[in-house]
Amino acid sequence: MGIPSYSSNMTRDIAKSKGLPQTTEGFSDSLIINFDNKAIELYYYGAAHTMDNIVAGIPSESILYASCMIKTLSQNNLGFTGDGDLHEYPRTLKKIHNKFQNAKYVIPGHGKFGGYDLVKHTLEISLKLNQ
Repeated sequence: MGIPSYSSNMTRDIAKSKGLPQTTEGFSDSLIINFDNKAIELYYYGAAHTMDNIVAGIPSESILYASCMIKTLSQNNLGFTGDGDLHEYPRTLKKIHNKFQNAKYVIPGHGKFGGYDLVKHTLEISLKLNQ
């Protein structure tokens, strides 16, 4: 249908190696997409839940979408991390913390959205696992 799709180059490489469809566009560490006069910022900060997870922010709306990397307050573990890196998880979350600390709405991959406390909660879980 000619609709562009976006992912990190790492995700594109993983998809290609597995014979899966690839996005039409890729990026290395960041990309800003303008959609309906709003900037959507995509970032790859490092491995966490998966080796290639990215986050998307819409600064004008104070929104952070971090997929399965971020956990809801009712979760007390990081879930399946077999495709990720537990050692890098807290480092990656600290980068997200530094960039998106003004986010009012944080959307995890599963469960209810919440506030920035979801990022802090997930960081605490990842730090406990690395002690």
